[in-house]
Amino acid sequence: MTTVVRILLRRIALLVPLLLGIVLFVFLVMRFSDADPASAFFQGANPTPEQLHDFRERNGLLDPLPVRYVRFVGDVLHGDLGTSALTRAPVLDQVTTALPLTLQLTFLGLALAVVLALAGGVTAAVYRDRLPDQIIRVVSLVGVAAPGFWLALLMIQYLAVHRGWFPTGGYINPGDSVTGWLRTMALPAVALSLPVAAQLTRIVRTSVVEELDKDYVRTAIGSGLPPRVVVGRNVLRNALVNPLTVLGLRVGYLLGGAVVIETIFSLPGMGKLMIDAVQNGDPAVVQGVVLTTATGFVVVNLVIDILYLLVNPRLRAG
Repeated sequence: MTTVVRILLRRIALLVPLLLGIVLFVFLVMRFSDADPASAFFQGANPTPEQLHDFRERNGLLDPLPVRYVRFVGDVLHGDLGTSALTRAPVLDQVTTALPLTLQLTFLGLALAVVLALAGGVTAAVYRDRLPDQIIRVVSLVGVAAPGFWLALLMIQYLAVHRGWFPTGGYINPGDSVTGWLRTMALPAVALSLPVAAQLTRIVRTSVVEELDKDYVRTAIGSGLPPRVVVGRNVLRNALVNPLTVLGLRVGYLLGGAVVIETIFSLPGMGKLMIDAVQNGDPAVVQGVVLTTATGFVVVNLVIDILYLLVNPRLRAG
């Protein structure tokens, strides 16, 4: 068995207790919150105490907490996230309907952030302490300080309302119109990605500068290799480890930021689904969205671990 396979198996094995811990955390938070599935089920119907008690008894809400947790884990493993108290529809159906849009927004924002960070960070490092570097550092500092929702509101006001270049909100399925999909997703993706891109740009610049100061770079350039070849083939690959670490952590920001961005742009994704569930007092849907989002964050970090192995031979050797 190769070193890479052993490392991957070890990472995957660690996911099992981590995912069980996430399930336990979500279960306890929802059980000790003020959310009452019985009251949500009878919302607006003025149920009697006997009706509430009967509902709780039929749905196992009066069982001891450990029994309810084991049953909850079993349901989750079978793909059962519960039933919405408002729509009476399975939560899994609502999640699978909303999740694709959130994934589209998250990965568009992630891709844009990576492209901007690599372009800006490498350029700033190559032109260290010169005008391009100073401009990029100032712009990235502003980007770090600017919240995504504030950028979203500014872009709606200027690019959508005043200029009319983009819609103010709504969503068009790419199967209906690719152009329409791009127009509806452009502003949300930019608003979501810019703060992450600004932070990554500063980290990429620092990592590339550290690599450029190492002896092997001076030796390679001194032997006649073009600087762009050395940067592209050696420096950038070695400098990507630290940015990848931060990128894995910022994926959580992207998933969480999508909640706010989707609400601002009226996108029917996971964020809007959770906001509506909180406002309407639907604990099963809130629980399903949080559990799905947390699991997605864990899976993405596993992918980041795999990327570590691809860009850093020293990790593979260890």
